[in-house]
Amino acid sequence: MRRGTVLDAVLAIAVAAGTASGDLGIARSVGDRGIASLGWDPPLWYAVALGLLVGAAVWYRRGRPEALVAVSLVAWVTLSAFVAVVLGLYSLAVCTRSRPRVAIAAPAAAVVVGVPVWRLGGPDAAIPLTTAVCVAPALLGLYTGARRELIAGIRERAERAEREQHERVLRARSDERARIAQDMHDVVTHRVSLMVLHATALEASEGRDAPAIGKRIGTIGREALTELRSLVEVLHGDGGAPLAPQPGLADLADLVAESRRTGMPVTLTMVEESGSAPPALVGHAVYRVVQEALTNIHKHAGNAESTVEVRRTRRSLRLSVTNRRGVPDPGLPSGGHGLLGIAERIRLLGGELTAAPTPDGGYRVTAEVPL
Repeated sequence: MRRGTVLDAVLAIAVAAGTASGDLGIARSVGDRGIASLGWDPPLWYAVALGLLVGAAVWYRRGRPEALVAVSLVAWVTLSAFVAVVLGLYSLAVCTRSRPRVAIAAPAAAVVVGVPVWRLGGPDAAIPLTTAVCVAPALLGLYTGARRELIAGIRERAERAEREQHERVLRARSDERARIAQDMHDVVTHRVSLMVLHATALEASEGRDAPAIGKRIGTIGREALTELRSLVEVLHGDGGAPLAPQPGLADLADLVAESRRTGMPVTLTMVEESGSAPPALVGHAVYRVVQEALTNIHKHAGNAESTVEVRRTRRSLRLSVTNRRGVPDPGLPSGGHGLLGIAERIRLLGGELTAAPTPDGGYRVTAEVPL
């Protein structure tokens, strides 16, 4: 049994017993026949029954405090029992959220309690007793109820803030996992695709260009390891060590040259209508879009003729990667996550990316990022 339940039971029994005994006859000092001076002495069965009723009202006071106020006033008038009145008004003020209800109940109870005392003992007896029995419990209950509401509100706000913080941490972790997965995809897929293409060329050459092709494969592998190592340093670094710069617009020529060395006829056109350099994040995102687009061309169009065009204006940076119809390489599987990843990169920068087939059977990836 919970501690609160035990205390409620003890309180209900004590108030019931006190009511049945007229609160041990304390209030009868004002008059010979009770506070109300009804001219009759209640029989024992009545006192016991009313005491039990008051005890039940005490037990259920949190849900129905008005019932306790009503029966306690009856007990006061007929049995001169005042403790239940004190508890009833206090419970009403604490439990109810309606301040007008308390404002009506307290004065009404003061009249019921004070008038008989005034008649028998005058204002010197009525005012202190009414204040102690009706006014003080109501004010104390209002204060206690307001304090509980304040504490509950503070606790609720703290719990809500904790939940929101937990959700932010989960979102941050999810975003970080997605970013790491995208970076790994961008680095590994492109480099490994080039290595597979060179390995295929090495197999087809029957050893004639083996040293040159092997050197290219080694170079691509070392570049992949360098980028992976840089990514790992970002993940494990403490933020104090300088990080290697991320590839951007200035590295597009080298990126296109890598594809040319595999036999893909690809041209790069860069038009600058504004002299100011774009932000590093924008340049890096454009680099990754071109990287993914060229990787997809290797996978799905082989060595199809391709063009890369970058146009920078004062307001935006526009990118277009287009390839003609080609023959896909069956040795290069596709997971389908690359386009989604680069589209998300562009969206986070406030831009838009589209990818769709062209009328001649090729494919075009376009992106525009505001500056």
